Amino acid sequence: MQLKHTLAAMAFGLSAVGAVAQTVVGVSWSNFQEERWKTDEAAIKAQLEKLGAKYISADAGGSPEKQLGDIEGLMSKGAKALIVLAMDKDAILPAVTKATRQKVPVVAYDRLIEAPGVFYITFDNVEVGRMEAREVFKVKPKGNYVIIKGSPSDPNADFLRAGQQEVLDAAVKKGDIKIVGDEYTEGWKPEVAQKNMEQILTKNGNKVDAVVAANDGTAGGAVAALTAKGLRGIPVSGQDADFAALNRIALGTQTATIFKDSRELGREAASAAIALSQGKPVEKAAPWNSGPKKISLSSRLLTPVPITRDNLDVVVKAGWIKKDELCKGVQAASAPAACK
Repeated sequence: MQLKHTLAAMAFGLSAVGAVAQTVVGVSWSNFQEERWKTDEAAIKAQLEKLGAKYISADAGGSPEKQLGDIEGLMSKGAKALIVLAMDKDAILPAVTKATRQKVPVVAYDRLIEAPGVFYITFDNVEVGRMEAREVFKVKPKGNYVIIKGSPSDPNADFLRAGQQEVLDAAVKKGDIKIVGDEYTEGWKPEVAQKNMEQILTKNGNKVDAVVAANDGTAGGAVAALTAKGLRGIPVSGQDADFAALNRIALGTQTATIFKDSRELGREAASAAIALSQGKPVEKAAPWNSGPKKISLSSRLLTPVPITRDNLDVVVKAGWIKKDELCKGVQAASAPAACK
């Protein structure tokens, strides 16, 4: 009888270990076509594999409605924790509420979801906005500024804009800076940013001296509009350290990007999802309640790094981009130090 109990206990123990090893984490992507999410995904996958968990995912393709169904689908496939990159901060709430009621923890990935019980992980986006404005302001402390914002459905767009305004406000009030365009970019789409920039240029007779863009995709759209008008040497900033943006910095057509190492973000999000699925606290978590609804969330805010021509070597040394890709098309006479 004792042997029977022992064997039963061993079997239970083995099945418990197997259950932990097979923890399924579902990742809901809002718009996977953007370059940077592929880097995030690789980091999430690698960390989950390291922790013995299984990765499943769905891409909403920019549709808030599809994302609701995606989350239902991920849970039906056995997800015991969710990492959600929300397309729309409000549209996502019914799915998130259902998940939390079913005791499936939700990690709001890089974009705020203001709902009780959600764990929020991102970089300090207000500080990112400050950095974007600061790098442009260093180059052009006076003149006509254009602000190309992110998507109106993403709270990050307003966090970034708030940080930008902190840096520019004194010069605006003094009259040194005039903001001649301030537009949201639906869906963070570069082609929408380009169209907005074209309209702003037309409205202002091409008299634009600086552009502060919300991310590298929108910065790329702005640069395309400026280039089409033959406008060169105008400082433009973005964020995400997209390869195309880093190459533009090396070429001199973009002034700065903000490096948010999404490999770190992905790793930390995966670790948080596993901890939460096991009912454990997330390491280095802190309270956060700076959203519009002032709901207190447990959070991790990681630290970004501004990148300009002067420190492009940072992303090369970090293994983020290879030197030949960074320096593609760069002429030796005008090359930054990282390309020599």
